[in-house]
Amino acid sequence: MNLLSRSEEIVLLSVWKLQGNAYGPTIRNMVSEITGRPWSIGALYAPLHRLERKRLVKSLRGNPKPERGGRSRTYYELTSTGKNALLEIRTVLDAAWEDIPALQADET
Repeated sequence: MNLLSRSEEIVLLSVWKLQGNAYGPTIRNMVSEITGRPWSIGALYAPLHRLERKRLVKSLRGNPKPERGGRSRTYYELTSTGKNALLEIRTVLDAAWEDIPALQADET
């Protein structure tokens, strides 16, 4: 079992949530929404490229857009291996959180 890093997990979840609309800016917005913190481009693309090298996501070129000066977007989607990785990490996390004593934040 190869566990994902936390950033890989969040990016992978974001790609899955966005389905056919997962490209750089939308993934970045979703990741920022999930974490409650802004993500830099580098913070997004480093785990995204690792996920692609691991074959958990694949990239697809969209059609060129006139409003983008003829440049096409790169869309990302989960592979079947990526879906299995998400299910696996969820199982691991559920098991880790099972039967733990109540956890509350300390007063500062």
